[in-house]
Amino acid sequence: MQKMRFQYRVSIMNENTLEEAWYIRLSRFSVFLYSSFLIILTFFILTSLIIFTPLKYYLPGYGGDIERLDAINKSIQIDSLLNHMELQAAYLDVIKGIVSGDITNDSVNVNDSVSLKERAEVLIEKSKAEKEFVDRYESEEKYNLSSLLGKETKKVYVFFKPVKGVISSSYDPKNKQYGVSMVTASHEAVVSVLAGTVIYTSYSFNYGWVIHIQHDDNYLSIYKYNTQILKKVGDTVKSGEVIAFTGNETEFKNENHFYFELWKQGQSVNPEDVIIF
Repeated sequence: MQKMRFQYRVSIMNENTLEEAWYIRLSRFSVFLYSSFLIILTFFILTSLIIFTPLKYYLPGYGGDIERLDAINKSIQIDSLLNHMELQAAYLDVIKGIVSGDITNDSVNVNDSVSLKERAEVLIEKSKAEKEFVDRYESEEKYNLSSLLGKETKKVYVFFKPVKGVISSSYDPKNKQYGVSMVTASHEAVVSVLAGTVIYTSYSFNYGWVIHIQHDDNYLSIYKYNTQILKKVGDTVKSGEVIAFTGNETEFKNENHFYFELWKQGQSVNPEDVIIF
């Protein structure tokens, strides 16, 4: 303690006159206090700069969902601009070729309209076998009312993949698994498999955020283990539109990051039968 409190005199002297220009009395204890205060002050200044300035966005893993969505939108805009620039460059190349004469005009063959008309009349004229087939078909179908009824066309639906990932557990209704479990990247975007309307959203400790979407032809899709949802009940969504974000292995006590179910008229449907995973 005596060594810690022992005072030292630190002087600054004029080299020419050897006069003392400035001095300060320091002890080991005071040097320790000043150094600690300087370190703590520097820590608070750096922390404030990171928290209250845009420097925080340069730190790895700090970006949130909003920044992620903004980055995705920016990348889509950049891709569209690049495609537009490529089309413009190709158009300018064609114009340059025409102006410089490198591209020759297409050849045009002069056709005789009279000969074409005569040839068309020959092709239109029915053969003997064709006339017999037409007469026989008309006589058979004259009183057939079923031929007048239009055939019902079945609407084909194109399902989007709900999330990027790998299936870890397939559809198994015998074990009460009416959907597929998937392993995804942390905070992966979840999209609607079809256009529809959000009819249910809730949060539970077992499944996280859950969202149900009603689609055409009585299809119902269910998305579980989400950490954030972007839609509310009553919202209409398009096919492939982002509706939520998945979690990670630290947020849920399971090995899966996402769970998806598909139902039709109260019956479960194997998602792998209608969606290419």
